[in-house]
Amino acid sequence: MLIPACGTLPASRLGVAVAAALCCSPLFAAEEPVDSTTLDAIVVTAAPVSPLTWETDPRLPRQPVPASDGADYLKTIPGFTALRNGGTNGDPVLRGMFGSRLNLLTNDGSMPGACPARMDNPLSYVSPETYDRLIVVKGPQTVLWGPGASAGTVRFERNPPRFDEPNVAITGSLLGGSFGRNDQVLDATAGNPTAYARLSANRSEANDYEDGDGNVVPSSWKKWNTDLSFGWTPDADTLLELNAGIGDGQARYAGRGMDGAQFKRESYSLRFEKVNLAGALDTFETSAFYNHADHVMDNYSLREPNPMSAMPMPMVANVDRRTLGGRAALGWKWQRFELIAGVDGQESRHRERSGMGRNAHLALPWTTDANFKTVGIFAESTWTVGVGERWVSGLRMDRAQVKDERATSGMMGMPNPSFGITRKETLPAGFLRFEQDLSAVPLTWYAGVGHTERMPDYWELFSPDMGPMGAVNAFAGIQPEKTTQLDIGLQYRTETVDAWISAYAGRINDYILFSYIGGGMMGMMSAAGNVDTDIRGAEAGVEWRVAHAWKLGGTLAYAWGENRDGGTALPQMPPLEARLTAGFDNARWSAGVLLRVVSDQDRVAIDQGNVVGRDLNPSAGFATLALNGGYRFSDRVQLTAGIDNVFDRTYSEHLNLAGSADFGYPADPVRINEPGRNAWLKVNFSF
Repeated sequence: MLIPACGTLPASRLGVAVAAALCCSPLFAAEEPVDSTTLDAIVVTAAPVSPLTWETDPRLPRQPVPASDGADYLKTIPGFTALRNGGTNGDPVLRGMFGSRLNLLTNDGSMPGACPARMDNPLSYVSPETYDRLIVVKGPQTVLWGPGASAGTVRFERNPPRFDEPNVAITGSLLGGSFGRNDQVLDATAGNPTAYARLSANRSEANDYEDGDGNVVPSSWKKWNTDLSFGWTPDADTLLELNAGIGDGQARYAGRGMDGAQFKRESYSLRFEKVNLAGALDTFETSAFYNHADHVMDNYSLREPNPMSAMPMPMVANVDRRTLGGRAALGWKWQRFELIAGVDGQESRHRERSGMGRNAHLALPWTTDANFKTVGIFAESTWTVGVGERWVSGLRMDRAQVKDERATSGMMGMPNPSFGITRKETLPAGFLRFEQDLSAVPLTWYAGVGHTERMPDYWELFSPDMGPMGAVNAFAGIQPEKTTQLDIGLQYRTETVDAWISAYAGRINDYILFSYIGGGMMGMMSAAGNVDTDIRGAEAGVEWRVAHAWKLGGTLAYAWGENRDGGTALPQMPPLEARLTAGFDNARWSAGVLLRVVSDQDRVAIDQGNVVGRDLNPSAGFATLALNGGYRFSDRVQLTAGIDNVFDRTYSEHLNLAGSADFGYPADPVRINEPGRNAWLKVNFSF
């Protein structure tokens, strides 16, 4: 749901200075009429645009404070949470599902990240505001965008610009906030009817934040990204586009023994699209991508090594991952039937080097430890059987393989029993969904069942210290996951009320579960195995336009999981969460309030979870209040502001990391607290 903003609120001195400078600029020389069709409301929670599909513009102002990474922005969609990874680079979780159960794509390319503990998860390389669209499909209800995706598919996309005549368009934003937060975003496009060039760039940084009790939480970051696009559009139906991008950053983490000292990214992609072809054949599209992540983590760049910790001496690890792939698809349209079919695939190589001492990695050779390959074919169709009645279906088949390149394994460097072995799996997937638009009432309902089989990813095959009972290691013993899920829902839309509800129930055979043992000077040891599980849950939302310029709304999200083998709770399940909103918008001034209420969570499986997080203990519930506001000087310039956690509450999320001893956290697991009161001010501009 979208809710608007309100009058100016205090933020950092940087934000105030930015606002003052802009107010004195020529853009504000005269008040222009506000075009109500182009107003940018503050995003608090998003609503579905069609069954199981969410779409939003990540350039819009957002509350809480606008996101610095892709996982943070996803939390505006009910059902999403994140494992906080310091102040940035959180790991997304949908309905309690984590990792490659979510297919995460940028411009239809995969950027898996390199850290064995997902310090640089795929969305840590995403700056949301440099993209035009965020598209989410929940559940195994599409086969178009790659294998797995049992929890859902997430795509950050840039739209190709089109020009009727030579022109230049520039948009951007400036943000200042508490805890030293300051961001700059610039998007500049120049083109004519046959060609264009686009520059997208951003820079973001923040200091350590303070929780509600005034305690400093190590969480600072600096990051930047720059992307260039060149397009050729010889006619309205043809596009050829080349993209190139680079980026880097650093971040420190209260919940880890090392910090991220480098997040270098190098990306290239090429795509060709042709639409409105002759006859039933309607579209042809093909794309290829190359992504390279070069990540350095150490315990000395952003902190001082702690002699009492598990890593008392300076240590550094350098990991990189090169991923390349592509897809090609054809689309057909008949009177009542549409079909998209194609092929896709990718290869990914992972390397590492590490040592004792500052910058020790620079003198060491790279060692390849894993190689992945996947090739798949897919077909997805929509059959309109009657007025407002549709059957949507899809089939997919993937051939996946992974080779273990580790000659040795473990802390003692023992010979690796699976060295040189290549695992190969054939992975089917498919879904069938019925959708109906009722004529008597403005209501759409749907029901669909989907099945997908997922190859274990790098973090499940190579990161655990041990594999299942009886297996020599995780690589040899972990089996592919098999998810079957039913999704049902309703959407109701009128001039005054939008309401929706979606529910799901699923069974996951061979669910990949991590268990942790040990601690102390040697640290936690992890073991991975397969269990059978049941999952279910629901999300719902409503927006009521009670009067001109006034809105009320709310959303609810619930997730539940059970380990059927042990009869226990499935770990890392987010608690019940509600968001209540109220907003006013008269096309010039706007005001909004957000109340977030999260229940306690006592269904836990202590010391079980995934490669990043584990259940620490039951968590307490909490409630936070946020205010937002803004003023639109014209359709070119908008000032927004907000205060998050207005009452400076001290609280922590259930999905969390245990604080590191390097920063004085006790040996017994203690959750990392969220930020205290946080004020921010943002200016969006375009011309």
